[in-house]
Amino acid sequence: MGLLEIIVLGVALSADAFAVTISNTFVYASESRSRLMLMPLMFGLFQGLMPVAGYLLGGLAAEEIETYAGVITLVILGLVGGNMIREGVCALRGAGEQDGPEEPGAGPVARRLTLVTVLAQAIATAIDAFAVGVSLRAQAVSVVVAAPVIALTTFLCCVAALALGRKLGEVLGDRAQVAGGIVLVLIGLKAFLA
Repeated sequence: MGLLEIIVLGVALSADAFAVTISNTFVYASESRSRLMLMPLMFGLFQGLMPVAGYLLGGLAAEEIETYAGVITLVILGLVGGNMIREGVCALRGAGEQDGPEEPGAGPVARRLTLVTVLAQAIATAIDAFAVGVSLRAQAVSVVVAAPVIALTTFLCCVAALALGRKLGEVLGDRAQVAGGIVLVLIGLKAFLA
C-alpha cells in the first residue's frame, strides 16, 4: 500500500469525523476557535491511534470489537444526536412563541463543547479504524507510516469541516442544531447497519 492509498484510506476513515465536526459547529456556534479545534485534534488523534491498536492487537479482540462497533457507535451518536434534535426543536418552538420584546437574559443558552463530548465522539467515529489496523498488519503495511498519515488527513478534513460548518450554520440559522442532530443519528444508523 503506497502513500496515496493511505491518504485515500485516511479520507475515507475521516468521513464520519468530518460530518460530526460540521454538526458540532452548528450546535456550538458560539464557541471560540480554540475550543472548536479540540475536534480536529481529538478526531485526528483517535483516527491515528485506533489503527495502531488494531495493528498491535492483531486478531486478539478484533472480532469482538467489529461485532459491537456499530452498536457502540449508534448508542453514542444516537444519544448525542437525539438530544441535539430535542433541544433544537424546543428552541424552535420557543422562538416561535415569543410575542413581545425579549426579556434580558431570556435568549438561548450557549452550549459548551466539553472534552467528554469530544472524546466520546472521537471514539465513536474511530472504531472502524481499529479494523483497518488489523488489515494493515495482514497486508504488512507499516503502521508507523500509515497511522500518522491517517491522523493528519483526519485533522485536515476536520479543519475544513469547521469552516464549512460555520457557513452552513449561518445559512440554516435556528434549524442548524436539528440538522446536526439528524446527521449524528444517521451516522450512528449507518455504522449499525453496515
